[in-house]
Amino acid sequence: MATRSELVEAIVERYRTCSRAGKQQILDEFVAVTGYHRKHAIRVLRRRETKPPRDRRQAIRYGADVREALVVLWEASDRLCSKRLAPMIPVLLPALERHGRLEVSAGLREKLLTVSAATMDRLLSEVRLVARGGRRRRTGMSSAVRRSVPVRTFGDWNDPVPGYVEVDFVAHSGTSSSGSFVQTMVLTDIATGWTECVPVRTRDSSLVVAAIQQAQRLFPFPLLGVDFDNDSAFMNELVVCWCRSQGLEVTRSRAYRKNDQAWVEQKNGAIVRRLVGYGRFVGAEATAALGRLYDVVRLHGNLFQPSFKLREKTRIGARVIKRYHPPVPPAARVLDHPDVAAADKARLIRVLETADPVMLFAGIRAAQDDLGKRVDRRGLNAKPEEPVVIDLTRFAANLETAWQAGEIRPTHRRPYRRTKPYPKRPSMLDPFEAQIRAWLEADMTLSAAEVLQRLISAEPARFTKKSERTVQIAVKAWRAEITGQIILNGDWMKGVAISAPAAAGADMAHLATAQLGNNLR
Repeated sequence: MATRSELVEAIVERYRTCSRAGKQQILDEFVAVTGYHRKHAIRVLRRRETKPPRDRRQAIRYGADVREALVVLWEASDRLCSKRLAPMIPVLLPALERHGRLEVSAGLREKLLTVSAATMDRLLSEVRLVARGGRRRRTGMSSAVRRSVPVRTFGDWNDPVPGYVEVDFVAHSGTSSSGSFVQTMVLTDIATGWTECVPVRTRDSSLVVAAIQQAQRLFPFPLLGVDFDNDSAFMNELVVCWCRSQGLEVTRSRAYRKNDQAWVEQKNGAIVRRLVGYGRFVGAEATAALGRLYDVVRLHGNLFQPSFKLREKTRIGARVIKRYHPPVPPAARVLDHPDVAAADKARLIRVLETADPVMLFAGIRAAQDDLGKRVDRRGLNAKPEEPVVIDLTRFAANLETAWQAGEIRPTHRRPYRRTKPYPKRPSMLDPFEAQIRAWLEADMTLSAAEVLQRLISAEPARFTKKSERTVQIAVKAWRAEITGQIILNGDWMKGVAISAPAAAGADMAHLATAQLGNNLR
């Protein structure tokens, strides 16, 4: 390329000054030496021609007058952004002119109506800077901390060693997220699935640090890294700096991408919501009760509850095929993993040898009973409760028949309590209840329409055809009550005898069965 450039410099002047035939001969020699295409060679030799420099300065379309008018419009619109101010000028400018707030010429009005949002930003940049006191708008501290934490997605783990955990909060706010309430911090190990739950009384950074410290002591292996979501309770200087000072690798998920924390999100429902439910828990006593529940759940779940772990995932078009490892408890994965220290495995083996699954399960039910009494109870409704005591022998004996009582989750059961006794509204049939009952006992086949017809005959001023639905509901309830009494007392044959003359000659057993069916209906 350097040789070609030297050749161009040598022949360019001779090429410009020679005739047409001379230029053809020079081009032939130049193409043969350089290998250029003939058209490209012509462009190269012409490019070196000296041309007078062009004046690239353009006339300024939007001058100081446009800037001054824009300042007035910007202030009158309460300092809107340019993208919102641009479509507002055709409405705002005539209003200001109509009331004498702004006077513009025809040419200036045309410029104001055609100015773009980007040009407005350029013209108003210095004005906005002065209006903010000479300082550019600062972002929040959490935003700076969030930007300093790298993002880790679902596919970035690449089968890590035990010690890298995902962390998330589960709120126990009930039906309202206002005020202060207890939250559960859930930490799930990626390699083994070992899960720890720590209750946190309020969303405070110092309490988050204390919860992570407590979880470090509970895991059977040392923690190496934590993966948070973008919650401000995690993405703050205190929590992030403390984790880094402890040698923990800090990462975060993408915003609004819950699948980046799929492991811990699964445990939120399978452990916390399944055992605790959706009630509201407030205060130190509820926090302590949750802590007693999680002290038992951590051993029962990690030692005796098998879980699946994804082995591979294959996509074939729109179909995704997932294959899993055989389900084993997290403790088994810890003992089988080669990167867990022998001392940690020995300590876990001792815990596994002494753990009683029935005693742990009974402790879960006792803690749930305690929590079930605290759901939606606070302030004046809070009452001291005696600790729940469970007979372990009786509890173990009832395991064979406990399924007959249905789902036993005290934290999920919310008994209905009427807060205010509402008096029963009087019915128009109350003065005639005894008479209608006597009619029904005398003739069980009496319909509600016939009852209403008798009432209209007796009280035409009170009853009309519009009362038919009211009579039907009352007659249905009274007939069911009378029929139930007849069946329970064993004298249902009396009902048969009432209508026996109308069915003379019929089979008594068949008539009794038919009459009983009519009575039930």
